[in-house]
Amino acid sequence: MAVNFAKRVGVVCRAIPRGRVATYGQIALLCGCPQRPRQVGTVLSRGAGGEVPAHRVVNRQGYLSGSKSFLTPDFQRLALEAEGVFVAPGLTVDLERYGWRPGEEEQAALEKRFLDNGI
Repeated sequence: MAVNFAKRVGVVCRAIPRGRVATYGQIALLCGCPQRPRQVGTVLSRGAGGEVPAHRVVNRQGYLSGSKSFLTPDFQRLALEAEGVFVAPGLTVDLERYGWRPGEEEQAALEKRFLDNGI
């Protein structure tokens, strides 16, 4: 897996606001590689190069699918709830309510960070 892709994943995940979630596919798209949502999960499970709020990443149905990557199986749920995100009993979040929708300015800022960091 390309190092630059992993670094981009870290940049994008750090941009997800507290109390919001993003999907693996959304992160892949923002990284410029829409065909690589599974690789986003791989990058996150390996640490993505530092402190990354990986608990804010869910699958396309809003399901908390990353529990194997955290210290405890309930870490992702607890971390999201601590940020005010309601997690339903089926371990899903409402993407309409809590989904991150970066605007044009945020997307441009991400692109600038990629360029500034040579990624």
